[in-house]
Amino acid sequence: MTGFSNFAVSFSIVSILSGCLTLYGTGMNTGGPAMIIWAWPVVGLLTLCVGLAMAEICSSYPTAGGLYYWSAKLARSGGPAWSWFTGWFNFLGQVAVTAGVDYGAAFFTNAFLTLQFGVEASPAHTMEIFAVILVIHGLLNTRGVRLVAVLNNVSVWWHLVGVAAIVGALVLLPDQHASASFVFTQFVDNTGFHNQFYVAMIGLLMAQYTLTGYDASAHMTEETHDAARSGPRGIVNAITVSLVAGWVLLLGITFAIRDYDGALASDTGVPPAQIFIDAIGADGAKVLLLIVIGAQFFCGMASVTANSRMIYAFSRDGALPGSALWHRIDPRTQTPTNAVWLATGGALLLGLPALWNTTAYTAVTSISVIGLYISYVLPVYLRLRQGEDFPRGPWHLGRWSRPIGIVAVVWTAVITVLFMLPTASPITAESFNYTPVAVAVVVGFAGVWWLASARNWFTGPVVHDTSAAAAGPADALDPAVGTRPVPPSDPAELETR
Repeated sequence: MTGFSNFAVSFSIVSILSGCLTLYGTGMNTGGPAMIIWAWPVVGLLTLCVGLAMAEICSSYPTAGGLYYWSAKLARSGGPAWSWFTGWFNFLGQVAVTAGVDYGAAFFTNAFLTLQFGVEASPAHTMEIFAVILVIHGLLNTRGVRLVAVLNNVSVWWHLVGVAAIVGALVLLPDQHASASFVFTQFVDNTGFHNQFYVAMIGLLMAQYTLTGYDASAHMTEETHDAARSGPRGIVNAITVSLVAGWVLLLGITFAIRDYDGALASDTGVPPAQIFIDAIGADGAKVLLLIVIGAQFFCGMASVTANSRMIYAFSRDGALPGSALWHRIDPRTQTPTNAVWLATGGALLLGLPALWNTTAYTAVTSISVIGLYISYVLPVYLRLRQGEDFPRGPWHLGRWSRPIGIVAVVWTAVITVLFMLPTASPITAESFNYTPVAVAVVVGFAGVWWLASARNWFTGPVVHDTSAAAAGPADALDPAVGTRPVPPSDPAELETR
């Protein structure tokens, strides 16, 4: 991949047309226009601090293992344990973000089918579409990295041109718009909690969920030219471009609102779709929906790409059940095909509760934020502990490294607590936020496995050669690496190792 292709993967996963729009209805209920508009730049700048801190580490350690490899290298003691839990949090977040993106794409696809063919926007239909999209993304990702790179390059322009088209249509075509006071100051609480501060805090989820997934640039470094520079730039540029374009998009949609309650109660099940209909009519709305669905499709495909590379690297070091299966490389396409199908299958399982839980989609997005950001900030915390001993790469923050790193750690701690809290009152079986349960199950499994077995054989990532990735081309994953044996079960072999 070129540096632009590396950036394109992260930018496609951040996908403002996916995150902003799939959780726009959630934002309308948890704070309304005021939070939708003002939370974006605040969350964006704090997210940029996280991305800058990660980018500096990526420049020093450009490898497909990314975050969990960084933790192993940066820990002064207990490196394998830090690496193990960083990897497991990242695995959880990667699977959840794939589920969130593709389920969001299913939402919007179902809305389009409702408008075009009268198909009911039911949880069952959405789940069926969700499964089909995952299968398509799995098939595309088994075709090889070059096809993925081309599609991700197209995705960048699709997003930028798509945002311009949507905002242009919503600005120029309607004969009236919402007032500035409504857009910038109207606060809405439809959660049932009746505490504006609490509602505002959980209302940060829309912005924070959108601004995730930029670690993909780190996971793709072994397949990127000049990785020590291209990887960090991919991370930072994905955040900054998304920050600017996303705010423009949110302003355009919010100014186009005509019937607030009608949008929330839309037959399509997707408030932005109803906003499009009210603003420019059904035919124009269908065109805008197709633009959004296309962007979400690209986003989901890139998410599966990054997820599969993380699974490949983590299982290469024996850290996933069935590692011997997941780190195999297809000899023809040089891609981790089995890892691709684990990524899509895991996303499908995580999305299944949406069939009976009305807040399940919000929970999936919360899980993705918590899993990813904890895995982002653990190596940042370890880098802070190293101080001046940290071996800087060609891309670094200089004297700003420590203050930016501290902001990143504190902000991650805040959102980890926030997004485990209830999102609707009264709390019932249907409205329960199962985020803490899902996180506890995964972390509990990883913890028990570590104590019972893995601490005896997991020594951290086994990286065969990152210097080639840092210095120049890395067109394909190494087949020899893909056949690395799983951790030994024979005590004698373990002792020899």
